[in-house]
Amino acid sequence: MTDSETQQRIEVSREGTGGPYIMVPLDQLTAIEAVLRDGRISYWVDSGAISLDGKPAIVVINLGRGADVDRVQQLLDAAR
Repeated sequence: MTDSETQQRIEVSREGTGGPYIMVPLDQLTAIEAVLRDGRISYWVDSGAISLDGKPAIVVINLGRGADVDRVQQLLDAAR
């Protein structure tokens, strides 16, 4: 799946101490949630979205420490 703002591949981030996460434009949240639900991936969405410098809001989708990051990335790559 491609980020609607940057036109780059949406990638699961492995950085940080809270576990893997995905950062996407708010307008793509519903589509990403559908991919994760269909793939039976546990996740939670941060309650706030961040907008900097007048750019569209970005939301963080947390996958948790035990997430199969490679599988999640495969699901995102296969999604349109």
